[in-house]
Amino acid sequence: MKKNSFLLGLAFGVGVFFFASTFVQKQSTDNENDFPQGYRIVSPHIPKKLSFAGESVPLSDFDIYERIDREFIVNTYWHSNTILMIKRANRWFPVIEPILKKYNIPDDFKYIALVESGLENVTSPKGAKGFWQFTTGTGRKYGLEINDEIDERYNIEKSTEAACRFFLDTDSLFHSWTMAAAAFNFGVNGLTQQVEKQKSDDYYNLVLGQETERYIPRAIAIKEILKDPSRYGFEIKKDQLYKPLTYYTVSVDSSISNLADFAIRYNINYKILKLYNPWLRDNYIDNSEGKTYVIKIPNGRLDEFPE
Repeated sequence: MKKNSFLLGLAFGVGVFFFASTFVQKQSTDNENDFPQGYRIVSPHIPKKLSFAGESVPLSDFDIYERIDREFIVNTYWHSNTILMIKRANRWFPVIEPILKKYNIPDDFKYIALVESGLENVTSPKGAKGFWQFTTGTGRKYGLEINDEIDERYNIEKSTEAACRFFLDTDSLFHSWTMAAAAFNFGVNGLTQQVEKQKSDDYYNLVLGQETERYIPRAIAIKEILKDPSRYGFEIKKDQLYKPLTYYTVSVDSSISNLADFAIRYNINYKILKLYNPWLRDNYIDNSEGKTYVIKIPNGRLDEFPE
């Protein structure tokens, strides 16, 4: 009986081993189809020297290096997000760049807008809005009109100018473009308190919480990836990039009772009007103060609009 049980167990074991071997072999074959020979996941290249707004990044500090490394990895392998940033940058950087130049703000600050919003008119959990993620108070402080009808945080030109004025103020306060950018995320008062508390005015030597500590490294990583996308595996054809919007402008200094009717007068629809002018928050403008608003009207037929 014991001998028969032993032989039965042995046969069962051989059968299991054979099945397992076949399964592993099949699984290996399947994996070869899923991951062809030569497929590799690698740690992205990090240049030996990096800077933000002309200020060097201390890569010899292991903490800074690892924070930078993290952002290169995240933004290299978060494929969908980075592809969208590359595509949107083609549309919006030509709008942002000349405004930065007008205010003598380093060109690298355009990547701050990417970090803040991905170049979308999003709303944060704290109520910050637009490409530059202004809160209501800070937006109004820097000259943006914000009410139920008009919200210039969604006006790319005016919000970029407001951001420039903020950066000029904070650079004058901290004498560092990197700190000026950090203050945009952390807040001026909060950053001033931390400078006094930690007895350092160098962003790279401050403990500021994970969000702000990732803020500048992320901008730097995105900058390097967008400078040379193919080096980081992104092969995007020119015709796949989002095209800049083309339009002419109409100045309005009176009330508009119905923006849908206004759009029809210019041979477009309400949706297109709002896409080109997202700062129009309702379907009318009361304009009791007689302000002048510049409204964009797209060129061409509807089927010629950029995708």
